[in-house]
Amino acid sequence: MEKFCIQNPILLSFLLVLLLFISIASTQNDDVDDGRKRVQIRVGLVLDLGSVEGKIVKSSVSMALSDFYAINNDYKTRVSFSVRNSHGEPLLALASAVDLLQTEGVEAIIGGNSLLDAKLLGELGEKARVPLISLNSPMSLSLSKYSYLIQATHDSASEAKGITSFINGFGWNSVALLYEDHDDWRESMQFLVEHFHENNVRVQSKVGFTVSSSENFVMDRLRKLKDLRTTVFVVHLSEVIATHVFQCAGRLGLMGDGFVWILTAKTMNSFHENIDGLVKEAMEGVVGFKSYIPMSKELQNFTLRWRKSLPVEEAEITRLSISGVWAHDIAWALASAAEVTRMKNVSSTLLEEITKTRFNGLSGDFRLDNKKLLSNKFEIINMIGSSERRVGFWNSNGSFSNRRQLSSTHNKLETIIWPGGSAQSPKGSSLRESDRKKLRVLVTSSNRFPRLVKVETDPVTNELIVEGFCIEVFRASISPFNYEVEYIPWLNGSNYDNLAYALSSQKDKYDAAVGDITITSNRSMYVDFTLPFTEMGLGIVALKERSMWVFFQPLTPDLWITSAAFFVLTGIIVWLIERAENKEFQGSWPQQIGVVLWFGFSTLVYAHRERLKHNLSRFVVTVWVFAVLILTASYTATLTSMMTVQQIRFNSNEDYVGHLSGSLIANVALTSSSLRAMRSLGLNSSADYAQALLNKTVSFVVDELPYLKVLLGENPTLFLMVKTQSTTNGFGFMFQKGFELVPNVSREISKLRTSEKLNEMEKRWLDKQLPYTTDDTSNPITLYRFRGLFMITGVSFAFALAVLLIVWLRDKWTVLVDSVKLFLSRQIIHFRIHFSRNIHPSPLDDPIGENAVQMAQRNRQ
Repeated sequence: MEKFCIQNPILLSFLLVLLLFISIASTQNDDVDDGRKRVQIRVGLVLDLGSVEGKIVKSSVSMALSDFYAINNDYKTRVSFSVRNSHGEPLLALASAVDLLQTEGVEAIIGGNSLLDAKLLGELGEKARVPLISLNSPMSLSLSKYSYLIQATHDSASEAKGITSFINGFGWNSVALLYEDHDDWRESMQFLVEHFHENNVRVQSKVGFTVSSSENFVMDRLRKLKDLRTTVFVVHLSEVIATHVFQCAGRLGLMGDGFVWILTAKTMNSFHENIDGLVKEAMEGVVGFKSYIPMSKELQNFTLRWRKSLPVEEAEITRLSISGVWAHDIAWALASAAEVTRMKNVSSTLLEEITKTRFNGLSGDFRLDNKKLLSNKFEIINMIGSSERRVGFWNSNGSFSNRRQLSSTHNKLETIIWPGGSAQSPKGSSLRESDRKKLRVLVTSSNRFPRLVKVETDPVTNELIVEGFCIEVFRASISPFNYEVEYIPWLNGSNYDNLAYALSSQKDKYDAAVGDITITSNRSMYVDFTLPFTEMGLGIVALKERSMWVFFQPLTPDLWITSAAFFVLTGIIVWLIERAENKEFQGSWPQQIGVVLWFGFSTLVYAHRERLKHNLSRFVVTVWVFAVLILTASYTATLTSMMTVQQIRFNSNEDYVGHLSGSLIANVALTSSSLRAMRSLGLNSSADYAQALLNKTVSFVVDELPYLKVLLGENPTLFLMVKTQSTTNGFGFMFQKGFELVPNVSREISKLRTSEKLNEMEKRWLDKQLPYTTDDTSNPITLYRFRGLFMITGVSFAFALAVLLIVWLRDKWTVLVDSVKLFLSRQIIHFRIHFSRNIHPSPLDDPIGENAVQMAQRNRQ
C-alpha cells in the first residue's frame, strides 16, 4: 500500500505530461486545418529602412494587418509582407522589387517614395502586371502613363492655390523661392511657379540648394537675397536642408520683423518631432501648409499602440507621419481587395478591387480617384517656440477656414505670430522708393553704331545721356525690379573680353554691363549672360547690282551654246525627214535654210506652223518640246529669283572684305572655312561701311546681324543681305557671376520677345527691313545639271536619224546594188588594164588586152 502511494504521484505526473502533448498536437492539427483553408497573398515592401520614414511605414503596415485580421478573423486570405531595404537608392529599389517578384512571387509592391523610384517601379509594374503603390511621390504628368501605379500623396495643385491665395491675401506681390535641387522637389515646385505666374505673384528669384551645399554657399545666396530686399520666402526643402537654411537666415537677420517664411506641405511633412531645439527656435514665426489628417479615436488609439510597439532603438520616433497613416490605409485596402479577388464568381484583378475599395480609414474616407489617394485639405501651421499652432485650414473648395467659420480670404485665420514675435502682418516685398537698390552698370561707349548704343554728355547739365536699342531693351527688362541704374561709360576700347574681365574682377565697383556685347564662351567664364535679345549669327552685305544683261545670267554660257545647237539640230533633222514629201520644207536653198532655222527656234515658243506629215518628225519634235518646256520653266524660275536678288560671287583672292575694326567675332569669321578671305579692311561705323561699298573699296561686308541691320536700315535701297550664318550667339547683358537678376532679366527679355515689343523696339531704332538672302535665290543653271535632258534628246535624235537612214536604204536598195556592181566592174577593168600594161608592153599583141581596150572604148562611147 505504501509502495502504491509512492508510485501514484509518478503516475499522476506522467498522465499530466501525456495530456499536455495531446493538447498541443490537437492545437497544431487545428492550425494546420485552418492554414489549408487560408490563402496566403504575398506583398512586397521596398523601403529605406535606414530612414525615419521607412521605419514608420514598416511598423505601421505591420500593425495595420494585425488589426485588420483581428477584426476579420473569418477571412480566407492572409496578406503577408516581404520587406527589402533599398537604402534610399532607386536602382537598389528596382533590384529589390525584381527579387521579390522572382523569389517571393508577390502580387503587389509598396514602395517608390521618390519620382525616380516611382518611374522605375512603374515600368516594372507594367511589365509584370503587378500593382505598384507609391507613398508620398510627387504628382507628375510623367507618371500618368503607368496604368499599374497607385499614388498616395498630397494634392500639389490644391496646395499651390492655397499658398498663392495666402500671399495675395496679404498683398504681397513677389517672393523668393528656395527649393531643393533634386528631381522630386523640382517637379512638385512647378505647380507653385505656374500658379504664381497666373495670379501675378512674381518669383523674384529661385535659389536651389542640395544636401552637399556648404554653409558659405548658403550664406552667400541668402545674403544676395537680402541685398535684393526680399522679404517673402517660400521654402520647398527637405528637413535636413531647411534646418540648415533657417540657422543661416537667423544669423543674417532674415528671421526678424518684416520677414515672411512659408513652408510647403512637402517640407512640413518631412519634419519630425526630434528636431534640435536651436532649429525650432530659429524657425520662430514660420507659417507652413501641412497635409491634414482629421483627428479621431481610431487614430489616437492606433498612434498610442504604435508608439508602444516600437523597439528601443527606434525610441526617438515619437510621431506618426502622414506616410505612416497612408501606409495603414493602403494595407487595409490591400487586405480587403485580396479577400474579394479570392471569392467565388469574382474575376476582377487585385488592382481593380483596390480602386473600388471604400472605407473610413485613419486618413479619412479612403477612395482612389484616378488611382490616386490625394490629401487635398491642408492645415496652416504657425511655428511658436518648440510647438506647432494651427491657425486655420485651406480647403479643397478654395477657401480658408478655422474651427469656427469658413472664408475665402485669410482674414478668418487665427492670429499669426510672425518672425520677430509681431502679430502685425509684414508689408512683404513692396519697397518704398527710398529703398531702391542702385545697380552700377558699365555701358559700351565707342558710339560707332549710335542706333545700338550712344553715350554722350549733356554740355549744359553735364549729365550722362545713354540711349539706343540695347539701352531701351535693358531698361524695359530691368523696370519691374525697382532698381536705380547708374551708368558708367566703358572707355577702354572695343575689346569686350577685357570688359568681361573687369566686371568679374571689380565686384565692388560694377554689377552689370550693357551694350553691343556678344555672348561668347570665353566671356562666360567670367560673367553670367542673360538670354540674347538680338538675332544670332553673322551676315554678308553687298551693293545691289543693276546690270542690263541680267537675263543672260540664269544659264551658263555652255548651256546657252548647247541649247542653241539643239534648236538648229532639231530643225535640220525635221527638214531631213520631211523634205522628200512635205512641200513646206522644199524650195530654193535659201528658203530651205530659213525654214530649218525658223522651225528649230519657233519650238521655243511653240509657234511652228509647218504641218508635219511623218510620224518620225513628230516624235523628234515631241521629245524636243518636252526638253524646251523644262528649260524654259527652269530659266523663268531662276530669272525671277535673280531679278529679286542679284546673285553675287566672291573672289577671295582679289576682293577686299570689310569688317568692324577690332571685332574678334568678325576676325574669327573671316578665317573660317565658310567665309575665308585673303584681304580684309577694318571699318569703324555704318557710314564707313556704306562709303566703302559704294566706292568699291570693299566688295562686301561681314559682321554680326545687329550691326548689318543698322546699315540696311539706313540704306535700304542701296544694299542687300546676301548671306547669313548662325555662328554667333547674339547680344546679351552681362552680370556678376551668380547675380540674382540674371534669370529675372532673361525672363523679361523672353516676355518682350513673345509680346512683340522687342520687334517694335528693333524697328524703331534700326528701321528694320526684310532683307532677302542668297538662300532665297538659285544658282545659274549649268549644262552639267541638264546633261540627262540633253542625253535623252540626243539619243532620240540619233534614233530618228537611224530610222530615216534605214527607210532610205530600203527605198533605194536596187539602185544602190546596181551602182555598186557598176562601180566594182569598172574597178576590175581598170585593174586588169593596169596589170596587162605592166606585164605586156604591147597590149595589141595580146588578144585579151585588145578585147579589153575595145570594151573600154565602147564604154566611153
